[in-house]
Amino acid sequence: MPASIILSNLSLSTPDGRPLLSDLNLTFGAERAGLVGRNGVGKTTLLAAITGEHIPQAGRVRVSGTVGMLRQDVQLPAGAAVIDLFGARAALELLRRAERGDAFADEVTDVDWTLEARLASALARVGFDPDTDTELDRLSGGQITRIRLAALVFAEPDFLLLDEPTNNLDRDGRKSVVDLLAGWRGGAIVVSHDRDLLETMDAIVEMTSLGARRYGGNWSSYREQKAIELAAVRHDLAHAEKHLAEIDGKAQEAAERKARKDSGGRKKRAKGDMPRILAGARKDRSEDSGGKTAQIAERRRAEAIEAVGAARRRVEIRQPLSVKLPPTGLPAGREVVWLDRVNAGYQPEQPVLRDLSLTLVGPERVGVVGPNGSGKTTLLKLVTGELRPFAGTVRVRPDFALFDQKVSLLDPAISILDNFGRLNPKASANECHAALARFAFRADAASQIVGSLSGGQLFRAGLACVLGGSTPPSLLILDEPTNHLDIDSIEAVEAGLRAYDGALLVVSHDEAFLQAIEIARRVELVANATL
Repeated sequence: MPASIILSNLSLSTPDGRPLLSDLNLTFGAERAGLVGRNGVGKTTLLAAITGEHIPQAGRVRVSGTVGMLRQDVQLPAGAAVIDLFGARAALELLRRAERGDAFADEVTDVDWTLEARLASALARVGFDPDTDTELDRLSGGQITRIRLAALVFAEPDFLLLDEPTNNLDRDGRKSVVDLLAGWRGGAIVVSHDRDLLETMDAIVEMTSLGARRYGGNWSSYREQKAIELAAVRHDLAHAEKHLAEIDGKAQEAAERKARKDSGGRKKRAKGDMPRILAGARKDRSEDSGGKTAQIAERRRAEAIEAVGAARRRVEIRQPLSVKLPPTGLPAGREVVWLDRVNAGYQPEQPVLRDLSLTLVGPERVGVVGPNGSGKTTLLKLVTGELRPFAGTVRVRPDFALFDQKVSLLDPAISILDNFGRLNPKASANECHAALARFAFRADAASQIVGSLSGGQLFRAGLACVLGGSTPPSLLILDEPTNHLDIDSIEAVEAGLRAYDGALLVVSHDEAFLQAIEIARRVELVANATL
């Protein structure tokens, strides 16, 4: 029987009982399926339900075959080595004893003579081949992610469940994940915001508050289908609004006709042209008919209003953010960042950056790229003044804003609205609300406490508070802004940055993001050098 995962009438909730998804019906086979949706919609919870770690509120999960899962955050035991991620320490020790001739006779039959070759093959598939005895605390987060992927491949499950597999990976690491999945012959369900990775999928499953829907094809095909859907729901909204206007117009006409008729009846009764009994009967019939007509009209209007509301909600789910920002006033020839022959790092005898020179002039958009450990974050610390150079000169225009992954420029204890006022003290209440609304923080949404926001909301709130003021800073510095953001949030950030007319200095491994924000020049860092 072919391996499969079948979800039937599945309902999921958070550990505290908040509903996430209901009546979910999906089937996965030997395919690569990308799982996308906003932060908090339940993507990771769905993977946990498939592995049996999360108990559904209702419905059934049927798994035919074996499953291996790559989680985002895993606590590794102190002193653990590469071999421990494969769960093969005992088998490797037995093999080594057998090779030395130290194994007992009854143990030799249990020796896996292919073990080392299979370990090397699995590591080679992710483009990283450390010694299996290497301790994990000597490796970067990206390297450990690669080893954990290799361990999954080594176990040869029927299904791979990958939760944001390219987070924290450099360009080579991301390519290794793409190559691994390209050659995978089993099933794979991949939660990801990496659009380059999603381009390699056979299907996209979108999860929203409305449920889950499968789209055949890769990311580009999914986006094309979504664009058609958006056009359709916009048409439905226009039709619903037109229908509501027609109902309101007819109701107004009916009210005016009734008013004229009632006025004529009152005049006849006042003249005494008809018997009192007949006049009273006509009045009762008129009131009864008018009441029923009003009830029907009100019911139709309520239905039309609900149709408009439903159409608007569908548009809001599919409508990308579009932002207009005030200008920074940065002249085209103004120097923004100037580094001249800089040596910097954390130990003077072993600088991370050597003889680095860099200039940003006017509204340039520069991306800083390079492998993990090449000094990208060190460069940003130099520019922001957090780190002083061992040698060389650093000059930076003073009106800049740094967006780290935690968006530390916002106070987590107060609301988005209060943060806007703190960072833009001269803005009026109306200006604050209008600026936040441009970033989709309308009405009560602006009153959310920053510490309660998801990653995507947090970054969008930071952009709103910094770029929504009357004069935004002339330089924005961003450190891996797309890590841990869902795709809707990434596209919202991209929209905000495209509307910005100042200078950008961006560290990112996300090539699709760099292209979307129109990065014009790249600085590629390598070990102790710059190209």
